[in-house]
Amino acid sequence: MKRSLLYGFALTFLFYACNNDDPADSVENIVINELLPKNATNGSDEDGDFDDWIEIYNPAAKEQDISGYYLSDSKKNPTKWKFPAGTTIEANGYLIVWCDEDSTHVSGLHTNYKLSADGENVVLLNPDQDVIDLVEYPTTLTEQSWARKPNGTGDFKWSVPTFNKKND
Repeated sequence: MKRSLLYGFALTFLFYACNNDDPADSVENIVINELLPKNATNGSDEDGDFDDWIEIYNPAAKEQDISGYYLSDSKKNPTKWKFPAGTTIEANGYLIVWCDEDSTHVSGLHTNYKLSADGENVVLLNPDQDVIDLVEYPTTLTEQSWARKPNGTGDFKWSVPTFNKKND
């Protein structure tokens, strides 16, 4: 009887351990964390240009591959720009996407659209075109970012930009 009980406990433990994926490790938990639609001095691309940017945050404890995901400034055209193959976000890390309509770059992530300082929306979709995150922001001033506070989970608020780092 004791052996049977012990065997049953061991099987239950193995089943739980093998099937208990942490939801924080899901790619579906990545978020649009911050965006700067009118940049003049906060973070520059590899050419030294101060372009509009969107910061994606990965709250998971492991690196996430977002190859084939989409990012757009249009609900009507949500597949406007696609993350290239090999795009990853490190564990608990940030990824900057430049919104500059500049497809001539060979490095960095540069969209085929710019953000509007008059306000609009930004949508993040998975490869199946399911919405992962949707952010709407109002008219902005230069050097004000629209950021989640607390970092990664909170509501969006106007903030001093925190380029590629925690918003708190």
